[in-house]
Amino acid sequence: MTRFLTAMLCAVAMITAGAGPALAQRSLADLLGREAAPEGQPKSLLEEMFLYGYLENSYVVNLGQASRGNTNDIRFYDHDVGYTWNALELSFKKDPSERYPWGFGVVVTAGMDSQKNHSIGIFRDLDDGLPYLRNTPKYDLAEAYGSVLLPIGEGLTLKGGKWGTPIGYEVYESPKNLNFSRSFLYSIGTPYTHTGLLATYPFAKWLSVTLGFTNGWDSADNFNGYLRAIGSVAFTPSDKFSITTNFHVGPEQTRAQMRGDDVNQRWIVDTTVLYTGIDKVTLAVNFDFAGEENDPLLVALGIRKNNDSRWSGVAVYGAYDWTKALRTMARLEYFADPHGVRNGVTTPGHNLDLYEITGTLEYKIWRGLVGRLEYRHDEASRRAFTLKNFGTTPTAQSQDTFTVALYYSFF
Repeated sequence: MTRFLTAMLCAVAMITAGAGPALAQRSLADLLGREAAPEGQPKSLLEEMFLYGYLENSYVVNLGQASRGNTNDIRFYDHDVGYTWNALELSFKKDPSERYPWGFGVVVTAGMDSQKNHSIGIFRDLDDGLPYLRNTPKYDLAEAYGSVLLPIGEGLTLKGGKWGTPIGYEVYESPKNLNFSRSFLYSIGTPYTHTGLLATYPFAKWLSVTLGFTNGWDSADNFNGYLRAIGSVAFTPSDKFSITTNFHVGPEQTRAQMRGDDVNQRWIVDTTVLYTGIDKVTLAVNFDFAGEENDPLLVALGIRKNNDSRWSGVAVYGAYDWTKALRTMARLEYFADPHGVRNGVTTPGHNLDLYEITGTLEYKIWRGLVGRLEYRHDEASRRAFTLKNFGTTPTAQSQDTFTVALYYSFF
């Protein structure tokens, strides 16, 4: 614990020594001390460019004395017990506008989270060991894209490059999530990033549609030669209520796995409902349904007539702002892995249901320095956690963890 506190305080001191008040993001004009355009007037170019960054560290305690490398099973982002340097991120983005119809985004990261976020072809190869990618660099090019607003109808926006997936409620940047730990839905149920092209058109103020193609789940390299379809429909009748449905479909297996001419599709349908119409309250629910034809893990068993896999889940989120500095958040989740192909612990072909409840207390300590205390309980339908055991055989159906996390957001 002493090492954890020393590292955290030193890192924060280095950043805050020359930093001003931190916000979620700041425009380049604000950083340079330029005056903002009068209300109702078009923004300057510098006002449309935004910088964002953060540094995050954490210390995780497994209350069941986790073993097998001192880890928390099926918890990829907070997998290691003890101190972890989670992330350092720098982001520079601009959205297209009528005055300046071009945009861009560049996000670079470092830390343990970066290993989980690697796309195939960028600091990661097909044969790198999933899911923890321990042999890959602890830095990443998380996003790199360009965009343009075309004067077609109400405005058609094209976006090409690498970007964070629109699927799911949670994102790869921990401070932007309600809880410190990631849900099972995010960790093992959905992709993290895509590389491809998107076209978005607003049919009305409350309805926009996005269609495009990608190189696959967490893949910048199109290793099998097939493009995958992606799309979303965003229904936003007010600024306090929204429903967004996303889909992604296409083959994620190599040509060898698909045995030549066969094309085995992986698909996912995702819906997020968000409501902020109650003062100081945030409510959200996220549903996912997914599957894959002739899943390689089931094919390898050689004993099944039907090798198609399925997985699904639902997560419910709630947050309450007690003061400007103090906030509490909770998450309830159920994840179904009926064919045992997503969890990485049980033998493929065996059903596993996962449940978790997470409570997080967040306090804004000073400027951009934020502390989080989090308790999480994981439950499984069969033994999936290796507690109090130095072997590799799961011995428990539940695990409990307590986390202390600090992040500093700057710019």
